[in-house]
Amino acid sequence: MSVHLGTFRNDGRQMPVHPQTVDPTTGKWVTTAVRKLEEKGFDVNLGTRMTADAFTGAADVFVMLSNDSDLAGTLRMLKHEFGFRVGIIFPMPSSRSSKELVKTEPDFMAHITDEALAACQFPKQMRDGKGVFRCPPKWA
Repeated sequence: MSVHLGTFRNDGRQMPVHPQTVDPTTGKWVTTAVRKLEEKGFDVNLGTRMTADAFTGAADVFVMLSNDSDLAGTLRMLKHEFGFRVGIIFPMPSSRSSKELVKTEPDFMAHITDEALAACQFPKQMRDGKGVFRCPPKWA
Protein backbone atom coordinates (compact mmCIF):
# COMPACT_ATOMS: atom_id res chain seq x y z
CA MET A 1 0.00 0.00 0.00
CA SER A 2 1.16 3.53 -0.67
CA VAL A 3 -0.15 7.03 -0.08
CA HIS A 4 -0.55 9.47 -2.97
CA LEU A 5 -1.53 12.94 -1.82
CA GLY A 6 -3.27 15.77 -3.59
CA THR A 7 -2.70 19.38 -2.64
CA PHE A 8 -4.74 22.20 -1.17
CA ARG A 9 -5.09 25.70 -2.54
CA ASN A 10 -5.67 28.38 0.08
CA ASP A 11 -6.41 31.79 -1.36
CA GLY A 12 -8.37 34.93 -0.66
CA ARG A 13 -11.63 35.49 -2.51
CA GLN A 14 -14.75 37.62 -2.42
CA MET A 15 -17.80 35.42 -1.80
CA PRO A 16 -21.50 36.25 -1.32
CA VAL A 17 -22.66 36.66 2.27
CA HIS A 18 -25.24 34.25 3.65
CA PRO A 19 -28.12 34.68 3.44
CA GLN A 20 -27.55 36.18 0.02
CA THR A 21 -28.37 39.87 -0.05
CA VAL A 22 -28.50 42.37 -2.90
CA ASP A 23 -27.02 45.80 -2.27
CA PRO A 24 -29.88 48.24 -3.09
CA THR A 25 -27.43 50.88 -4.31
CA THR A 26 -25.38 48.75 -6.73
CA GLY A 27 -27.87 45.95 -7.45
CA LYS A 28 -25.05 43.45 -6.91
CA TRP A 29 -24.67 40.62 -4.40
CA VAL A 30 -23.16 41.71 -1.10
CA THR A 31 -19.81 39.93 -0.71
CA THR A 32 -17.17 39.52 1.97
CA ALA A 33 -13.50 38.61 1.92
CA VAL A 34 -12.82 34.96 2.82
CA ARG A 35 -9.98 32.45 2.77
CA LYS A 36 -11.05 29.51 0.64
CA LEU A 37 -9.36 26.15 1.17
CA GLU A 38 -9.86 23.92 -1.85
CA GLU A 39 -8.59 20.38 -2.47
CA LYS A 40 -6.81 19.94 -5.79
CA GLY A 41 -5.74 16.73 -7.50
CA PHE A 42 -7.34 14.12 -5.25
CA ASP A 43 -9.76 12.76 -7.84
CA VAL A 44 -7.12 12.54 -10.57
CA ASN A 45 -4.61 10.85 -8.24
CA LEU A 46 -7.15 8.30 -7.00
CA GLY A 47 -8.51 7.50 -10.46
CA THR A 48 -4.99 7.14 -11.88
CA ARG A 49 -3.81 4.91 -9.03
CA MET A 50 -6.88 2.67 -9.29
CA THR A 51 -6.34 2.29 -13.05
CA ALA A 52 -2.63 1.56 -12.59
CA ASP A 53 -3.48 -1.06 -9.95
CA ALA A 54 -5.94 -2.67 -12.37
CA PHE A 55 -3.30 -2.89 -15.12
CA THR A 56 -0.69 -4.37 -12.80
CA GLY A 57 -3.09 -6.85 -11.18
CA ALA A 58 -2.50 -5.34 -7.75
CA ALA A 59 -6.11 -5.89 -6.66
CA ASP A 60 -9.15 -8.06 -7.32
CA VAL A 61 -11.71 -5.64 -5.90
CA PHE A 62 -11.64 -1.84 -5.91
CA VAL A 63 -13.33 0.13 -3.14
CA MET A 64 -13.58 3.90 -3.21
CA LEU A 65 -14.35 6.08 -0.20
CA SER A 66 -15.68 9.20 -1.87
CA ASN A 67 -18.76 11.04 -3.05
CA ASP A 68 -16.89 12.79 -5.87
CA SER A 69 -18.75 12.28 -9.13
CA ASP A 70 -15.52 13.04 -11.03
CA LEU A 71 -14.52 9.44 -10.19
CA ALA A 72 -17.53 7.87 -11.96
CA GLY A 73 -15.53 7.31 -15.16
CA THR A 74 -12.84 5.39 -13.31
CA LEU A 75 -15.37 3.13 -11.56
CA ARG A 76 -17.32 2.56 -14.77
CA MET A 77 -14.13 1.59 -16.62
CA LEU A 78 -12.92 -0.75 -13.86
CA LYS A 79 -16.25 -2.55 -13.68
CA HIS A 80 -17.63 -2.55 -17.23
CA GLU A 81 -14.47 -2.52 -19.36
CA PHE A 82 -11.99 -4.41 -17.15
CA GLY A 83 -14.49 -6.66 -15.31
CA PHE A 84 -13.40 -5.88 -11.74
CA ARG A 85 -15.72 -5.84 -8.74
CA VAL A 86 -16.09 -2.29 -7.45
CA GLY A 87 -17.61 -0.78 -4.34
CA ILE A 88 -18.29 2.66 -2.99
CA ILE A 89 -18.31 3.83 0.59
CA PHE A 90 -20.02 7.19 0.85
CA PRO A 91 -18.71 9.51 3.57
CA MET A 92 -22.20 10.85 4.37
CA PRO A 93 -25.81 9.75 4.92
CA SER A 94 -27.49 7.78 2.11
CA SER A 95 -29.63 10.76 1.06
CA ARG A 96 -26.45 12.53 -0.13
CA SER A 97 -24.98 9.81 -2.38
CA SER A 98 -23.67 11.02 -5.73
CA LYS A 99 -26.18 9.94 -8.37
CA GLU A 100 -23.37 9.71 -10.93
CA LEU A 101 -21.43 7.25 -8.75
CA VAL A 102 -24.56 5.16 -8.10
CA LYS A 103 -25.17 4.98 -11.88
CA THR A 104 -21.84 3.14 -12.27
CA GLU A 105 -23.66 0.08 -10.87
CA PRO A 106 -21.16 -0.81 -8.14
CA ASP A 107 -21.23 -4.34 -6.75
CA PHE A 108 -21.78 -2.94 -3.27
CA MET A 109 -22.33 0.39 -1.54
CA ALA A 110 -22.17 1.51 2.08
CA HIS A 111 -22.33 4.73 4.06
CA ILE A 112 -20.24 5.87 6.99
CA THR A 113 -22.68 6.19 9.88
CA ASP A 114 -22.78 9.02 12.38
CA GLU A 115 -21.87 6.48 15.08
CA ALA A 116 -18.79 5.28 13.21
CA LEU A 117 -17.70 8.84 12.54
CA ALA A 118 -18.17 9.82 16.19
CA ALA A 119 -16.02 6.86 17.28
CA CYS A 120 -13.16 8.14 15.08
CA GLN A 121 -13.04 11.71 16.38
CA PHE A 122 -9.85 13.14 17.87
CA PRO A 123 -9.99 14.30 21.50
CA LYS A 124 -11.74 17.65 22.04
CA GLN A 125 -8.41 19.18 23.07
CA MET A 126 -4.95 18.41 21.69
CA ARG A 127 -1.44 19.84 21.92
CA ASP A 128 1.16 20.36 19.22
CA GLY A 129 4.47 22.22 19.00
CA LYS A 130 2.66 25.57 19.12
CA GLY A 131 0.46 24.82 22.11
CA VAL A 132 -3.06 23.64 22.90
CA PHE A 133 -5.85 23.69 20.34
CA ARG A 134 -9.48 22.66 20.65
CA CYS A 135 -12.20 21.24 18.52
CA PRO A 136 -14.68 23.99 17.54
CA PRO A 137 -17.91 23.49 19.54
CA LYS A 138 -19.98 23.11 16.36
CA TRP A 139 -17.79 20.19 15.25
CA ALA A 140 -18.23 18.22 18.49
